[in-house]
Formats: sequence, C-alpha cells, structure tokens
Amino acid sequence: MRELVLKNTRLDGRYIINEQLGQGSYAEIYAARDTMSLPQSPHAVVVIKALNVFLQNDLDADLERTLVENFQNEAVALDRVRHPNIISRLGHGTARDLRGTVFHYLVLEYLSGGDLARLCRENSLRLGQALKYLEQVCAGLGHAHDNGIIHRDIKPQNLLLTKDRETVKIADFGVARVTQSDSPITRVGTNIFAPPEHSPMMVGNFETITYTELTPSADIYSLAKSAYVLITCESPRLFSNQPITELPASAKKEPWARDLLEILNKATRSNPKDRYRTVKEFWQDLAVLNEYAEEHETVTHIKARIDNTPQPRVAKGYTPIAPTMPRFNTSRDLKLKNLPPSIKNPSIVIKLDENQFQNKNLSPYKNLSPSDKKTTNDISPQNPLINENYQPSIPEAASIPQKRGGFLRRTATFVFLIGLFAGILFATHNYLRGRGVLPEFSNPFATQQAVALVDINLRSDPSTKNQRVGLVPKDSRLKIISSDDNWYEVEIIEPGRPKESDNWADRGWISTKTRSGDDTVKISR
Repeated sequence: MRELVLKNTRLDGRYIINEQLGQGSYAEIYAARDTMSLPQSPHAVVVIKALNVFLQNDLDADLERTLVENFQNEAVALDRVRHPNIISRLGHGTARDLRGTVFHYLVLEYLSGGDLARLCRENSLRLGQALKYLEQVCAGLGHAHDNGIIHRDIKPQNLLLTKDRETVKIADFGVARVTQSDSPITRVGTNIFAPPEHSPMMVGNFETITYTELTPSADIYSLAKSAYVLITCESPRLFSNQPITELPASAKKEPWARDLLEILNKATRSNPKDRYRTVKEFWQDLAVLNEYAEEHETVTHIKARIDNTPQPRVAKGYTPIAPTMPRFNTSRDLKLKNLPPSIKNPSIVIKLDENQFQNKNLSPYKNLSPSDKKTTNDISPQNPLINENYQPSIPEAASIPQKRGGFLRRTATFVFLIGLFAGILFATHNYLRGRGVLPEFSNPFATQQAVALVDINLRSDPSTKNQRVGLVPKDSRLKIISSDDNWYEVEIIEPGRPKESDNWADRGWISTKTRSGDDTVKISR
C-alpha cells in the first residue's frame, strides 16, 4: 500500500492542501483552500477526493481499470443527479504527487455541519426536525431515481449538513448504479442499512426470493432504516436484513408510533415488490406524521404545511450547472503517446514551505470522542468525521512564492507589445470607419435583458422534464446568460413580486414560448 504525498502542496496551481481528512479502500480525502475563490465564498474550502489505486494490495491491470472506471462513473452520477440536496462536484483533474505517482481527483463541495448520524448522537431530534431533513433527502433521492441512478448506500453517515445545519445533502455516490445496467447485482452497502438484494451479509442466502433487478425500492429500504435512526435516535441493528417490526421503548408511547411503524415495516419488507415503489409514495405516507409534530411540539413560528411532493432546500452556493465531464485513464494509458496533452501531461503538485502554514497541529479529528476516532478507518470518502467548527490549516493565496526576475521582465515586455499592437489596430479601425470603409457594428457582447410577460417556471435545465427550481414572477426584470433554441438561461435581477418560497433559485432556464405559441418574455438590449 502506497499513500499519495500531497500534504503541504499546491494542486493544479489553485488548491492548497494541508490536511488529510480520511482514507477509504481506493481514495484519499483532503481539505483544500481554493485560491481562486473569495474567502467569503461557500466554496472557498473544498474537498479533494484523490483516487489512489495503490491502496489495493493486489493491484493488477484489470483491477486498476475497474477502479478508474468506477471513479469516473461517480462523477457521471453526481452530474446526472445534480440537485440542491445532493453533494455537488465542482471540478476534476489529473496530477502527479511529490513522488511522481499519477492520480485522478474530484473536487467536491465541503460540508462542515457533520452528518446526521453524529447529529443524532449529540442531540435527540424533534419529530418535526427529523421530517424536515427526511423531506430534503426524499427530494434529492427521488430526483436521482428519476434520472436513472440508484445510490445503494443510503445511511445517516452519508447525509451531510451545511454549516448552519439547515440543509442536508446526499453524499458518496461511489457505488451508485444506473438502473438500466445489465450488470449483476453486487454486494455493497452497510449491513444495518442495506436491503437483502445487495447486502454483504446475504451472499448465498436468498431464501425463496430471487433478485434479478435493482430498483428504487432498494434505496427506499435504506432510507426507511435511516428514518428509524433520525426519528427514534436508536440504531436499527436488531433488524439487519430484516423488516422493522417494532420501535424502541422510548418511542412506543408516542401518538405517532403506530403510523410510523406501519410505514417503516412496509418500506423494509424482504421482497422489493412489497415495498413502496417510489420515494414520493414513501414521503406521502411519512408526511402525515407532520400533523403530530404540529400538534405536540412547541412552535414559535408559523409552520408551513409539508407538501405531498418532497420539496428541496437550496443552500447558498448551489448551481444546477455542472462542470466539464472528466475522462480519466489508467496510469498505464497515461504513458501512451496519442493521448491529448491535458491527459498525457498531468500537472505536478508543488511543495510548499511548512513554515507558511499556521496551526500545523490542528487535526480534523480534534474534539472527537474515542469511539468516533475508531470509525475513521471506515470513513466514507465524502463524509470525513469532522468537527463543525474545524477550519483546515491552509494558508491564504498571498503566501504562495512567486517567480521573479526574468519572468517578470518577459511578462512586462509581452504586455507592452500586445498593448502597442492593440492600439495600432484600434487607430486603424477608427480611421477606416471615419472614411466610410467599415460599417458600424453594434456590440454583440452587450448584456441582454428581458421582462417576464407572465409567470414562468424556472428549470434546472432547458427541458420541461426537469423539476422546477423556482418561479419567475410576471414583470420581473431578467439578465440573459445563454440560450438554447426557445430556452434561455436567466438570472432574476428584479423580481416582479416577492418570492413565495425562500428555497427557490434566482437562476435557471425558462422557455420563451407558451403552449399556445405566445411569448413569455420581452427581450431588450
């Protein structure tokens, strides 16, 4: 086993790495500061998930290719299911560490609020609070299923929170499966939460049920076990690979206990055909429990009714637009001569002086209990057990050494020549235009604006098949960013009336035609 040498380095000229957050069976996880982001940006600190095939003791060409393909499939899955309640991929790359080892990496958003498993250990959740989190998980998971992705490892440890602990996001799509895949069902997941059809504990023990197809009901099973944890703050360990048949003593006397047990029992039945078929069906039954929450909990504000369709919650920094899709190769392929230069010549990480780093002894596991620290060997690649107040000890961009001397002189000379050439072109253009040789042209890059003539649904992509992420009220003033046929990507500059929901996005895609063919916006320069 050979670990990557990345601590105290600058990756791809922008990501400054100092702390390793965890290590899985095939990847190493680091916290990094993105020097191209403003300090107050939600993505000023990111997670670098570095694929390290050499963590496998018996590595061969076939295994390496499988690990690389799975790593790329994780990026594909994350981009396909991009959603406010699913962790976002921010970038990717290929590099060489200080030892010269080639590795691929994904850049993921950093969620500092911890996971729901830890939150339940620290504090017992109220029923309404648990339902609020479950609604967001249902919204994200239902979106993934609608786009053909089965997560296969839903558990509280993979449900991460933003810093304010108001938004939950599904993480770790490393074992996700496309539902149309013809591959056999493999044994993955965590025993306590995994359904019988792909539980590691059920190998060779199928009883009378034959599992020939992986369906969304597999994730619904795991989601129900997770709901058991969030609502009761107890582990469903007694029901590993079995339906939930009773609630813990602390919850049996609650007025909602009977309804909850019926829902969880149906969702965790051994035969997938006997469970809920969609996340929406599961949520419709679970949402009824909110009536008990409103009746029996102390409410200090007007509580919104939980919709029968689970609604997402959009946190600061989310965008539905995914970065460029990566195309990863194996380390053996990287040595071929016919590969594109960007792949053939991976960037080299730069060693930084350790004296530039402050608080070098600060650990991501500071203030964790001994039991928490023991679990770091099985840490989920996107779910490091990290203290919510922890900030990686990473220097500001200004502390990076800069090249001087001849480089600065060459740069100044180049800028001077470019400026001189541009001045000559500008003067020539003005002279010819004054003589009437060149016609007048309007600026094609001027910002276009539009006014909404009616209320318009705001979509995450240019298609009515995608879910609505917001609403453009009538008379709203819009900035047009890009276009695709009758679709425009816009940003709301001045809404026609106040938002009906704080969760609605201010940027997305709108159609400029109604079903009757009428225009929905008036475009102006």
